[in-house]
Amino acid sequence: MAAQPTRIGLAGLAVMGQNLALNIAEKGFPISVYNRTTSKVDETVERAKREGNLPLYGFHDPESFVNSIQKPRVIVMLVKAGAPVDDTIKTLSAYMEKGDCIIDGGNEWYENTERRQKAMLEKGLLYLGMGVSGGEEGARNGPSMMPGGSFEVYKYIEDILLKVAAQVPDSGPCVTYIGEGGSGNFVKMVHNGIEYGDMQLIAEAYDVLKSVGKLSNEELHHVFTEWNKGELLSFLVEITADIFGIKDDKGEGYLVDKVLDKTGMKGTGKWTVQQAADLSIAAPTIASSLDARFLSGLKEERVQAAGGFSDILSEQVVDKEKLIDDVRKALYASKICSYAQGMNLIRAKSVEKGWGLKLGELARIWKGGCIIRAVFLDRIKKAYDRNPELSNLLVDPEFAKEIIERQTAWRRVVCLAVSSGVSTPGMSSSLAYFDSYRRERLPANLVQAQRDYFGAHTYERTDMEGSFHTEWFKIARQSKY
Repeated sequence: MAAQPTRIGLAGLAVMGQNLALNIAEKGFPISVYNRTTSKVDETVERAKREGNLPLYGFHDPESFVNSIQKPRVIVMLVKAGAPVDDTIKTLSAYMEKGDCIIDGGNEWYENTERRQKAMLEKGLLYLGMGVSGGEEGARNGPSMMPGGSFEVYKYIEDILLKVAAQVPDSGPCVTYIGEGGSGNFVKMVHNGIEYGDMQLIAEAYDVLKSVGKLSNEELHHVFTEWNKGELLSFLVEITADIFGIKDDKGEGYLVDKVLDKTGMKGTGKWTVQQAADLSIAAPTIASSLDARFLSGLKEERVQAAGGFSDILSEQVVDKEKLIDDVRKALYASKICSYAQGMNLIRAKSVEKGWGLKLGELARIWKGGCIIRAVFLDRIKKAYDRNPELSNLLVDPEFAKEIIERQTAWRRVVCLAVSSGVSTPGMSSSLAYFDSYRRERLPANLVQAQRDYFGAHTYERTDMEGSFHTEWFKIARQSKY
């Protein structure tokens, strides 16, 4: 029991919740913690003692938990999205007073956050939806945080967030006030969508190097370690290098080869693709990563199909060193497209909702703590600093130059993969996105003509203003007879 009221509370003590609570306590802010299953409370209190007698105080019932926090009370929730969030709000708000605040730190659908903000406001309570990225390690040592909702609440706990967040030299703590409503949750959702794309592109680089280039796990470990020293320096490339170096503790060989090729998912990638469709934003790299996960789930069907389609392609002879260099360039160019799509989606939503989101600032807070943290994000921040109204990262002079320098290698990798029968949906769709975006004229004129033919949807012309309809069927029939 705390002698004095604590500064903040945290409810929901799964690993992320425990680690974030310990991080807050370690930064010098006394914290109260609560969990419906009380053994988790005791476990967290034990950890706080073990990890440096941290000012963390556990409570087994919601009333004493709420009453232990200084007013106006701020409580962070880290529970599973959906109904558990509503249940926790109901439990805690029964003991809260006007001016108190709840912060949802989970991966919640942004409209649920906006619904809860309205409902809480009617009770005189404030609400923030805060995306937290970095996994278990990030939560304990410094995550990237994306708070959206009440600015008043953000200012009240800003001192805590600035110390708890990941710290990046030269660009500061990886947290900023995102904007109103559910903007914090929306930005975190797109962050996760970009993460899906990043992981898929890395998996494709691995597949081409392994299946076509015949690289061993030792060689892959070396390649990814080297890549992590250059423009691909990032958390995901770093952990990929680590994975290739880990031997199987339950048998012979390397562990990565024993992992079943079925990828799980929790929904944020799917939400991102759905939002892109709703806003008419092309996000093919992110969408292809989601499709790849769906296809990976059809393991039994794929095993059967493999029997019927074996030996349909001949082996390709490749220069290993050249392939490694080409794949590095293809991966980097594809990443630019993936991030361009994510940023365009965030901007479109910001315009629709009037959130006024600053894309350069988002790139800054993603530079540390989070899963997509990468040296590359500094270049994105600089691109938006140069031109806050930048229509697409692809047309930023620096990124345009980098893509031009890498596009020949990128095309070689995609061609090699296609002729080898190795699927690269992320790299291929990124290249198609680039090629579509850079072309002044697309074959969309034919599609629009077809639409007018069968559905009288009309069309515009390149040589005069207005909307036109042609009786294509009649003209075609007359010319046949």
